Amino acid sequence: MTTYERIQNAAKKRGMNLRQVAKAAGMKSETAIYRYNQGVTPRESTLRAIADVLGVSVDYLLGNTDEMHPAQSNIVSINNKNIELKDLLDPEQIEQRTVSYDGQPISDHDMKLIQTILEQMAKGEN
Repeated sequence: MTTYERIQNAAKKRGMNLRQVAKAAGMKSETAIYRYNQGVTPRESTLRAIADVLGVSVDYLLGNTDEMHPAQSNIVSINNKNIELKDLLDPEQIEQRTVSYDGQPISDHDMKLIQTILEQMAKGEN
């Protein structure tokens, strides 16, 4: 299956057409995705945006895997070094680093909220 076909398939499963996907992904042209069926190669940033809209992995869209959804893990890779999220949220270790989102530091209060949410997810609570 081509990247175009994978985008089309995932969009159909989400009840979306390709114009809706392009618009939701912030693409300049709502018909840009159709060009991928004509041999145009999407940029990596565009593929990420499309994957986010469709809730699939970029690897799925590229054909590197047939799994639409990336495996969920509590492991984060930073500079090819795996870090357990639980360790990242540990108050003793937080003092040694600044954790930020979109360039803004995350407050201790928000870190505790994130930790609570992750703990609830791990327990299967909503």
